[in-house]
Amino acid sequence: MPFALSRRGFISSAAALSAAPAAVRAAKADAAAPVPVNPLVKNRADAQIFRHEDGYYYMTGSVPEYDRLVLRRSKTIAGLATAKEAVLWRHEASGPRSGFLWAPELHQIDGVWYMYFAAGPSGGGDDVFRIRTYAVVCDGADPMTGKWRVLGELQTPWDSFNLDSTIFVHKGVRYMAWAQREPGIETNSNLYIAPMKTPLTFSAQPARLTVPTLDWEVRGYKVAEAPAILHRNGRLFMTYSASATDARYCLGLLTADENADLMDAKSWTKSKQPVFVTNAQTSVYGPGHNSFTVDEQGRDILVYHGRDYEEIKGDPLFNPDRHTRVQRLYYAADGTPDFGVPVGNGPLPERFVSAANPAALLAHDGARLVSGNPSLAQTQFRQTKGRAGKDSVMLSPILMPDHYLVAGNDGTVTLQPDSKSADFSLHSQFVRLEEKGQGLLRFAAVAAPGKAIGMVDGQIGLVGSRDSSAYWRAD
Repeated sequence: MPFALSRRGFISSAAALSAAPAAVRAAKADAAAPVPVNPLVKNRADAQIFRHEDGYYYMTGSVPEYDRLVLRRSKTIAGLATAKEAVLWRHEASGPRSGFLWAPELHQIDGVWYMYFAAGPSGGGDDVFRIRTYAVVCDGADPMTGKWRVLGELQTPWDSFNLDSTIFVHKGVRYMAWAQREPGIETNSNLYIAPMKTPLTFSAQPARLTVPTLDWEVRGYKVAEAPAILHRNGRLFMTYSASATDARYCLGLLTADENADLMDAKSWTKSKQPVFVTNAQTSVYGPGHNSFTVDEQGRDILVYHGRDYEEIKGDPLFNPDRHTRVQRLYYAADGTPDFGVPVGNGPLPERFVSAANPAALLAHDGARLVSGNPSLAQTQFRQTKGRAGKDSVMLSPILMPDHYLVAGNDGTVTLQPDSKSADFSLHSQFVRLEEKGQGLLRFAAVAAPGKAIGMVDGQIGLVGSRDSSAYWRAD
């Protein structure tokens, strides 16, 4: 039976991010959506989150026990943290799917829900890593309540280790990308792509896109796995994860022109350096196995897992503390994604652009506040609840989470570590004032009535609360 494409399945699946960015961005904006707090969901690795056409965000991922396939949904990304989780399917008592279950992904194809996952047999020893890719299929329209059954095994050219399958649609063709060990190549896994004939078969021979050879791809293990696709700015970007699953785990990037032949490996260019790595300043270690979604305003969101400590006891694969995390994805001037750094625990940070000078952002260079546009991470500040009543807030850079903006008696604004003193508690408090309907905001200093954070001769300082330089736009 031909593997037909339907508009419903095309837009509603995670493939919408690769094939229909305009359709996704047309979803209704919800300005009142709560701010997600990291980690979004604890003990869920290999996370996939996407926004379906029914208005719900769906999330699945690997559980620490590796024994079941799970799914949760919410109207907001933040709501996924507490959403009820359904168990769709459990590993079998014996056979090839009786052991560990890895890296599930949910997709809707022609109105039918499928969940792809990798599994191996039970029994211990090396045999548990005889990993192959399978799919289960839902008998109803609601994946949370429908009954799921095994559809079968993905048919690849080799009977070898394979996992981390993802699906996307480009120019009317549905593709699968996945990781596999190819006989004759001494790596743990490489990345492959193929057009699909049915949910478990290909319509052409796969193409090998990349083999891990760079130093950051082969630390601990020679790994290229967990592909994820994003279609933006005339190009297809394929992220993938590399190296061992401890603090060395990281993201690489393949890039192809949107009009190129995706089955030609020469169409894809590999990043020379990893694009997303461990960051000790924000205390996120081993970020990887990502997916992409959009937030309630249609802005791109990076989904990934990472630990908040470095030292692991035992095998990293069996450490339960790979938590699902999310953060805004930005773009460089040339249209390529700028992943920045893992933003760390707490509410998602923001960037503040001067309304008086759109080229100037609130930023810092070490412990010195500056006005400009340095690296992405230097322009990201986290807002947390203040200590001077319900309306006060505190602002902290993600790279220096123990430092906060402090209003000085001399009109300066500086970054200072939290001394826990009464003086610090007063001068680190600001009131965020929103200008309704204008997209503008001000940060009024509690310790200096009539003053707000602004720019003084190109430097960050206190200005009159109604001065033009006191207005910012949250990006």
